This record gives sequence, C-alpha cells and structure tokens, in this order.
Amino acid sequence: MSFFFIKLDANMRPQELFIDYLRVQKRYSRRTLDIYGESIDELYEYIAPAEGEDEENFLTVSSVRGFTAEGLNKGLSARTMNLKLSAISSYCSYLVKRGFIKSNPVKKIIRPKEPSKLPEFYTQSSVEEYFRQEVDSEDLFSLRDRTIVEVLYCTGIRRAELANLKIADWDRSRALFRVTGKGDKTREVPITPSLAKDLDIYFNLFREYYTDNPGGFLFLTDTGQPMYLSFVNKVVRKELGGVKGLTGKKSPHMLRHSFATHLLNNGADLNSIKEVLGHSSLAATQVYTHNSFEQLKKVFLTAHPRAKKGG
Repeated sequence: MSFFFIKLDANMRPQELFIDYLRVQKRYSRRTLDIYGESIDELYEYIAPAEGEDEENFLTVSSVRGFTAEGLNKGLSARTMNLKLSAISSYCSYLVKRGFIKSNPVKKIIRPKEPSKLPEFYTQSSVEEYFRQEVDSEDLFSLRDRTIVEVLYCTGIRRAELANLKIADWDRSRALFRVTGKGDKTREVPITPSLAKDLDIYFNLFREYYTDNPGGFLFLTDTGQPMYLSFVNKVVRKELGGVKGLTGKKSPHMLRHSFATHLLNNGADLNSIKEVLGHSSLAATQVYTHNSFEQLKKVFLTAHPRAKKGG
C-alpha cells in the first residue's frame, strides 16, 4: 500500500502520521515512502494487533524478532530484511519521540549478517579508451550524452543529482557544482579543467538549441523535458556499450564507483573522497579501500628486494 497521497486528519493512525512526516518534513521520494510504508504494513500484518490496541503492547523486541525470522524463513535476503528493519527502526524512533512507545525495540535486534559485496568498477585504461573516442561537437545530443558520462565520472555525483543539476548550480568562476544530495544536503564538488572546457562547449550549443528552459536545468531530454533517472541510465548504456575493456554493468553507479576507486588509487585520502561523494559516514567510503590492493601490489613488486630479484 502506498501512503504517498495521505492527507492529515485527526483520525490518522501512527504509521500514517509517520509517512506523512517523511513526505512533508523530510521530503523523501515517492519510492522511499512506498518502501517505508510497505515495511511497516508487513510488520503490522505479522503482529496483527487488535483494533485500537496501544502500540506499546505489540511493538516489542519479541514481535520484531519474530517478524525478522519469518522474513528470513520466507527466503528474503539479509540485505532486504535489514532494509525493512531500518525503516521500522525509523518508525519506532518516531513513535518514541511522540510518546506512543517508551523505547525502540529494533535497537535490541541482532541484524542478519549480509555477505560482503565489493563495489565493481571500470579500469582507468578502459575509461580513457572511452574518452579517446571522437564526438561530433556540432550534434547537441551526442555532445550532451558525452558530457553526462564525463560529469558522472569526473565528479562522482549520483544519477539523481545529475538529473537535478541546474545552470545556477554550476559556478564557472570557481569551477565547481553545488550539488543537492540525500536529505537535501548541499555540497560543493570540484570540476576538473578538462570537464570545465567540455562543459563550456556543450553549454554554448545547449543554450542556442533550448531558448526556452523554464526549469533552468543543465541537462534536458531530446524533447526538452527535465531528465528522469531511466533516461540517464539509457544514455550511459548507449555511451559505454561496446567500448573495449569496459566490462560489467554499464550504469551511472559504476561510474561513481570508478571515480572513487581511481581517486583512492591515485593518492586521495578517504575523508576527501567522503566529502565529494556526499557520504554521511566514513564507513560508507571505506568499502573502496579494497580496490587499492592492485596499487599496493605494484608498489610491493617494485620495492621488495626479493620481488625485484625475481626471488
């Protein structure tokens, strides 16, 4: 059940109040609201409280633990179950703040252990192979698609952040983008000199073609509409498809992974990468440290006396 179009009224249930709070106060996306709403609905279906029963009586450690066990028994992955528990934990914290329950039962639940999954990325040489390809500087759409890939790779921004980029977010004098990320947090992301040059070429053609751009967006679809996520995906798939050495999924997120990995392998520190990526904690950025192993291996084979002698 989707709670996206809930209207406030005095008889709203706690879970409806919570979803409306996320929509109005937190400004969560429709998809996120649906995920939260579905997770809470599933919990209530499992617990099956009596009509009018106080949340304190059925939202307990035992009931949430049983809900978790049932989900895993049904074949849900640890990741899926943890996503549901995160949504339910946010809901319970909301209930605590508003006096519906005394404590958050999810905090006492041992989360299912997820198998470690390392991020995939493109090699630097394969990305360079893509940028060596010629692009028609007189064709706006070809230039736009190339610039989209370049922005994603050179800045590491998310596809939604790219789709929402506006001309006003581009500070040409300081060579940076002001990017609005998750939770409406704004950060400044530097633009490389080569990207700045290519952006200028693209933008000069863009403003000639789109004389009417009421939203002020930096990128538009072929029909002059604001970018949508699947359109960005399609552009990346088309641009990267068939490039020699570019293996794996062709997606905006793979470009983001590659951006972070290549920065780390070339000496950038984790805290700097964290800030540019817009991660809320360093733990999210540390997943990229595994990718520096190849760089470490090269240093080892160059520096170790036995390696140098072929021992």
